[in-house]
Amino acid sequence: MVDIALIGAGRIGKIHGGNLARQAGMRLRYVCDAVPQAASELAARLGATVASLDQVFADAAIQAVAIASSTDTHAELILRAASARKAIFCEKPVDLDLGRAREVQAAVATARVPCLIGFQRRYDPTFAALKRRLDAGEIGEVEILSITSRDPAPPPIAYIERSGGIFKDQLIHDFDVCRWILGDEAQTVYAAASCLVDPAIARAGDADTTAVTIRTRKGRLCQINTSRRAAYGYDQRFEVLGSGGMLAAGNHRPTEVSWHRAGAISVDPPEPFFLERYRSAYAEEMVHFAAVLREGAAPRTGIEDGIRALEIAEAATRSSKEGRVIAI
Repeated sequence: MVDIALIGAGRIGKIHGGNLARQAGMRLRYVCDAVPQAASELAARLGATVASLDQVFADAAIQAVAIASSTDTHAELILRAASARKAIFCEKPVDLDLGRAREVQAAVATARVPCLIGFQRRYDPTFAALKRRLDAGEIGEVEILSITSRDPAPPPIAYIERSGGIFKDQLIHDFDVCRWILGDEAQTVYAAASCLVDPAIARAGDADTTAVTIRTRKGRLCQINTSRRAAYGYDQRFEVLGSGGMLAAGNHRPTEVSWHRAGAISVDPPEPFFLERYRSAYAEEMVHFAAVLREGAAPRTGIEDGIRALEIAEAATRSSKEGRVIAI
């Protein structure tokens, strides 16, 4: 039995906590949160005990931690877990500062503990199926990846102000998808950003609409368009063009029922937000984490992936501000 502690009992912590509690051979022992009531409610629901961070890291019986707390806590908690020789799952990003994130990477390497970063899109059944077919050579040599990634509405301004900017917050998932699908590293990045949705976002120093072009070391191209507002739902899809054809992964819908009538055909809109769209992905992510802990499986999304995606995000941020191509 693998004993694990969950740090963070907010929206994403509840998702991870429920998925962890369902894993055979794993026992969710502790829940920690800066808000005592949140920790108590989630611990009671999952059969765990509320604990402080000091208790978690001092308890030798705890073999792993799942970090689902706010971004500004990630680096310090990974460092504490590595020092205590506990396996780690941490939501993205590792940190908002690239230098600090690299220090954390070095500490994890020294400790030789598994460290997974929460890029859940790699675990999505649809996206994973496309990747398998791509690797099987169904469309020949890959040439272009086009990603559409649009949120239904902007987050609160208070969140925007501490998010690190749209490239490190929203697009970091897309940068990871780019690396994963193309199987290559970014060489240059050009990013354009505007504020077209809410002037308050501009006043907070951020953008809400972006277009990014990435050229990889092998010369492959990736184009990403994002928006903080899609009135029709959570829009998550991409296409891969190759020498022998194209593979495409579309949106998920609540049902696949279509209504056919005179003059119109209608279908359900996309899922409303990421919690619904990636429900299966979050579950598979914890299945994989359990396999890492129980069977020694290699992490599918390790801390290096977190660093690489952050490098692209940093370059995109600079590119949008300086109006030029940035080399990585």
